[in-house]
Amino acid sequence: MRPTGSVRMSDPALSIERAQPAAPVTRSGARLRRRFLTLAAKRALDVLLAAALLAALVPVLALIALAIKLDSRGPVFFRVRRVGRGGRPFGMLKFRKMHDGARGGPLTVRSDPRLTRVGAILARSRLDELPQLWDVLTGRMSLIGPRPEDPGFVALHPDAYREILSVRPGITGLSQIAYREEAAIVDAGRPVDDYVERIMPQKLTMDRLYARRVSLTLDLRIAFWTLVTLLLGRPVSVNRVTGSMNIRRRPAQAAPGPPSAHSAHHDGPAARNGRARSLC
Repeated sequence: MRPTGSVRMSDPALSIERAQPAAPVTRSGARLRRRFLTLAAKRALDVLLAAALLAALVPVLALIALAIKLDSRGPVFFRVRRVGRGGRPFGMLKFRKMHDGARGGPLTVRSDPRLTRVGAILARSRLDELPQLWDVLTGRMSLIGPRPEDPGFVALHPDAYREILSVRPGITGLSQIAYREEAAIVDAGRPVDDYVERIMPQKLTMDRLYARRVSLTLDLRIAFWTLVTLLLGRPVSVNRVTGSMNIRRRPAQAAPGPPSAHSAHHDGPAARNGRARSLC
């Protein structure tokens, strides 16, 4: 005689429970899981590669630091305010390329008088951004992602940046490749207004595209074309719809007005009116 309250394997209640199919995995749930795994893998690669690059580049970093100190008075490094993942502000680390205490607008144009002799070389070669490997290692940035933007510019497009900053900003990315020579096309007479009206919408399109389609495959393609621009000095075009990259066949469209400069560098807080701010 079986104990009271026990359930036989043939009981209808148990049969029904066992027959219940597992809850179907929704398409959005699978997509979220893939995105989570992609971002986790990206973070692991960021830590490994940033640590390896910092160790390998110690002699280069030391030589740049020495050149900065010998060239002009002031600190070797400085931090500039940027907006990171989730809208959290942080100080992005860079080599100082301007005279200590230099003031002016938030964008750096070609032949900017605030640049030191060494700083002009650093700006042209983008070596001033090498210290951002530390920001990658500490989790503020990624090797590849949307370009970290100034809080003043982010405030102009809160909805777009809510999507863009769902991923960590990166040292290189689609918009960084497309506008590597930004200082050569921004209008030197009105750099902030020209950047906001003409260049920034293009960058927003590319950065939103990256945030939506983030993947390790896309990162590998971006890394390859970054090397093309850095090592071969070839300008690269980026398709705003597909994100495909290729050697640019026609020159970048220059700004109307006086001769200006192609990848305007953001070295200080953005202000629409471009009032004087302390920049290094």
